[in-house]
Amino acid sequence: MSDKIRVIVSGAGGRMGKEVVKLVLQDDELELAAADRSAGDSDAGRMVGLEDSGVRVTSDLEAALAGAAADVLVDFTIPQSAYSNTALAIKYGVRPVIGTTGFTPEQIAELDKQCQDQEIGGLIAPNFSIGAILLMKFAAQAAKYFPHLEIIEYHGDQKLDAPSGTAIKTAEMISEARQELRQGHPGEEEIIEGSRGGYYNGFRIHSVRLPGVFAQEEVVFGGFGQSLKIRHDSYERAGYMPGVKMGIQKVMGYTGLIYGFEHFIE
Repeated sequence: MSDKIRVIVSGAGGRMGKEVVKLVLQDDELELAAADRSAGDSDAGRMVGLEDSGVRVTSDLEAALAGAAADVLVDFTIPQSAYSNTALAIKYGVRPVIGTTGFTPEQIAELDKQCQDQEIGGLIAPNFSIGAILLMKFAAQAAKYFPHLEIIEYHGDQKLDAPSGTAIKTAEMISEARQELRQGHPGEEEIIEGSRGGYYNGFRIHSVRLPGVFAQEEVVFGGFGQSLKIRHDSYERAGYMPGVKMGIQKVMGYTGLIYGFEHFIE
């Protein structure tokens, strides 16, 4: 019997989805059970520039979940479909590993209950980059000593959500380590609406959207007579794949839904 983890990739035709398909097809510890995209009926290997894999791309995710005998669903789709895809995977006893952002706290709590009821593990990770997770951890630590800060995140102009899920997760982790502190001059006035960025727990988050930009984030801290900047730059989607593989492996060993890849980084 094979010990490989059988993986379904949802959103396989997208830029991140194609990287996940490549990862699974080229990794000796993983096996591609199915690949789902809106337009199916092609070979998954050929779709990503590899040799034929023998796995046809499907446009029917539920049929794949019902018939592929999969262990894990990896989802990089869009916020509008990610919740239903996750719930569907749990229904069929397939462990969700979700890189799509936009889940509400209520949705996360409900999906956790569904995982608990099915006695399977799951993961929602706004970012799978190990470097980005380290930035979050370092920023949370620094906020204990530099409570005045702002977050600036940069993505391409086609990104759908702002701020990014990574920036929101960074803000959440900082807020766990720092009491709310309303920064800036109390009489501050925005001459142009939104120029100070989004307000979160007393500090500001700025979202830059430009063509030619991939994914960067920096947290800028200010103190008396000094400043500190913590920055992470991603240059290509393949850099997320070691984290995706770790997530696939980790969900096989626990019950319940984990929110945040930082729980795997000591």
